[in-house]
Amino acid sequence: MRLAILLLPLVALFSCGGRSNNLSTADEVARPAIITPRNYNYIIRNVYPHSRNSYTQGLFWNDGMLWESVGEYGRSKMMRVELASGRAERSVDLPKSDFGEGATLFDSVIYQLTWREGRAYIYDAQTLEKRGTMKYSGEGWGITTDGEWLYMSDGSDKIYKLDPATFKRKATIAVTYNGQSLGFINEMEWIDGKLWANVYTTDKIVVIDPATGQVEGVLDLAGLLSETDMDSTTDVLNGIAYDPTSGRIFVTGKNWPKLFEIEVIK
Repeated sequence: MRLAILLLPLVALFSCGGRSNNLSTADEVARPAIITPRNYNYIIRNVYPHSRNSYTQGLFWNDGMLWESVGEYGRSKMMRVELASGRAERSVDLPKSDFGEGATLFDSVIYQLTWREGRAYIYDAQTLEKRGTMKYSGEGWGITTDGEWLYMSDGSDKIYKLDPATFKRKATIAVTYNGQSLGFINEMEWIDGKLWANVYTTDKIVVIDPATGQVEGVLDLAGLLSETDMDSTTDVLNGIAYDPTSGRIFVTGKNWPKLFEIEVIK
């Protein structure tokens, strides 16, 4: 599990902007005029059970089921989960030497990242049988897709646009909030042309314009999980899944006993 050394004063990034980085990488997306992010509200539409033993790293929806990547060394796995019961209908364990991270579906296969192992596992989306692996440099945190490209985070203020066939980086998106770099970009989901991302160690989800890297909106989910539902294993908010057919959005956290269906009010 990630250590407490990562617990930087991220709340300050949302109030006073934090520190900026002078970035000049050639393939970075050009930054237009700075916009002021909007604060979004939400309504809880439904609550479903979620395994308190699942250290949620990745979450997505496909074919009437939730798919979940679970982390921690010796406990990492990829699962297909029944929404109503929260039970794993099928699962595959990772080697004990691997720490599972984000996962996404692309063209009938599932990509699951690992934290520091530099490899992504590829599964058949119907059977969860492993088809192979892909290598990448740096850490793997979150991953999603727009149906053409993959987008991967590494815990920094960068999101990398990847070729699904090779995992080669095609572009780098520098994430900014009010003109300042915003790090700890974690689990992600592609929703209506935008990148929705958990900001690690916070209760916030940010909505990012992939063309500019700017945060356009912020969803504060502090208090979503009540204190009575917490125990010594409860960890941070993490996990965003979107059902494009119904428009439903699902969120949960690491070792949370509940998964929430929310309606976002912009």
